[in-house]
Amino acid sequence: MKINLKGMTRKELEKLKTDIDKQLEKVAEDEKKAALIAAEKAAKAHGYSLAELSGVKAPRKVAKPAAKKDGRSKVAPKYKNPENESETWTGRGRKPKWVESYLAAGGDLENILI
Repeated sequence: MKINLKGMTRKELEKLKTDIDKQLEKVAEDEKKAALIAAEKAAKAHGYSLAELSGVKAPRKVAKPAAKKDGRSKVAPKYKNPENESETWTGRGRKPKWVESYLAAGGDLENILI
């Protein structure tokens, strides 16, 4: 396939370049997938997983917050004390004293969001 680049306008050339870049990315991604599949097959043929051979650990699953005994789940903290980061608040229920004193001193809840 031959394209007459000399007869194209700047706009047409830029669109062609964009299309080529997108297609190159797609081809590279397809080639990476094919290489990964081939590597997994080769590792499996020798009795290993690709993760075992590469030393890469499988990603850990993030645990959900533990359910309370009454069936409710634990809520993640939303705010933290700027003076003592071990003190947090979920934003539910009564405000802790450190939040009240922070707001009384002119602070804004947006500034202490985690």
